[in-house]
Amino acid sequence: MAKFGKWIGGGLGWAVGGPIGAIFGFMIGSVFDGASAHTMDYPETVRSRTTPGGYVMSLLVLIAAVMKADGRVLRSELDYVKEFLVRNFGHESAKEALKMLQDLIKQNIPVTEVCRQIEHNMNYSSRLQLMHFLFGVANADGKVDAIELQLIEKISQSMGISNSDFGSIKAMFVKDANAAYQILEIDPSASNEEIKKAYRRMAMKYHPDKVSHLGEDFQKDAKEKFQKVNQAYQTIKEERNMA
Repeated sequence: MAKFGKWIGGGLGWAVGGPIGAIFGFMIGSVFDGASAHTMDYPETVRSRTTPGGYVMSLLVLIAAVMKADGRVLRSELDYVKEFLVRNFGHESAKEALKMLQDLIKQNIPVTEVCRQIEHNMNYSSRLQLMHFLFGVANADGKVDAIELQLIEKISQSMGISNSDFGSIKAMFVKDANAAYQILEIDPSASNEEIKKAYRRMAMKYHPDKVSHLGEDFQKDAKEKFQKVNQAYQTIKEERNMA
C-alpha cells in the first residue's frame, strides 16, 4: 500500500494518535511505508489544520462503522465507496484503500471516542462533509436502514454537529413532504423573504470552498451537498411561484 500510504502520510497529523491511530494499529507501519518518518507532517492539534490525510483516516473508520451497523456489508455500499475512492485517488490507490477498509470492518470501533477525537481536531465544515458521505454510504442501496440512521445520528451528536445541520443533511437522503424546507433549515410556514435568507445562509454554509483545504478532488464531492441546497430552494420557489 505504499502509493496510497505516500499520498496520505504527508498529512496525517492528529489522526495517528488517539483511538483512530489505535484502530489502524499494525496497518500504520505497512500502509504508510511510502512516507518515511522525516517526511510525515504532524501539525499542532488545532481545527484549522484539518488535513486530507486526517480526513481520509477518519472517513474510513466511520465508513467501516456504518457499513457493518446492520450486521451486513452490501455490495452497493462497497461500490459507492469504491467509486468515491477511484474518483479521488485513482484505481490502484482505491484498491489499496478498500483492502484497508476491509480490515477496519473486522475491528471493534469505539465510535464515541473516535468522534470525540474528530470533533476536537477537525473543523466544522469538514465534519459536515463527513456526515454527508456517511449518509451516502447508508443510502447506497436506495434506503437508509433504521439501525444505520441511529448510528449516524450518534456519530453526528458525538462530533458536535448541530441538530439543525443533522436534519438538513438527513433530509437530502431521507425524503418526506417537508424535505426541501428541512434542507434549508426552515419551517414550511416561513415567509418568502425568510426562505430567501435561509437559502443564502445554507448556500454559504455548504459552499465547496469551505473544504478547499482538503484539496480540489474533495471539493468536487462537496458540490453534491451544495447542489442539494440549490435543488431544495428551486423546489420551494416552484411550489410558491416565487420570483
